[in-house]
Amino acid sequence: MVMTTIGVVFASLLFDRKRTWAGIRKGVRMFLGILPDLLIVLVAAAVLLALTPESVIIRLLGRGSGAAGIATAAIIGSVALVPGFIAFPLAAVLHRSGVSLDVIAVFITTLMMVGIITLPVERKYFGWKIALYRNGLSLAGALVVGLLMGLFL
Repeated sequence: MVMTTIGVVFASLLFDRKRTWAGIRKGVRMFLGILPDLLIVLVAAAVLLALTPESVIIRLLGRGSGAAGIATAAIIGSVALVPGFIAFPLAAVLHRSGVSLDVIAVFITTLMMVGIITLPVERKYFGWKIALYRNGLSLAGALVVGLLMGLFL
């Protein structure tokens, strides 16, 4: 992905050097503008994650599959903010601990796609309507993924 991005930027430089540099400068300014909000959310999530032992997550999600397990997974996953490099090994731990695949699928999908903690940042940049639509559709997609996993696995 990084190599593709670098290639596209170099191609853009060949076609229109002035507009490419203007776009790069604008992108850096936008990134620096959102960075304080992003850092606050990431630090808060890291502290919460550090304070929550794996055993608590396993106990909450391992209560069963079906509607109760899926609902619990959807709520916890929607509220938590966990990066992928932690979420996927956590999924393996949950699976080894006996948590059903449909519950794990909903949990991981909501972790990656739904962001209750990041909702204020999304609202600030996209507005309530878009932020709520995105999160609602992501939650619905996560539930569909979990149900399909439960049906086929």
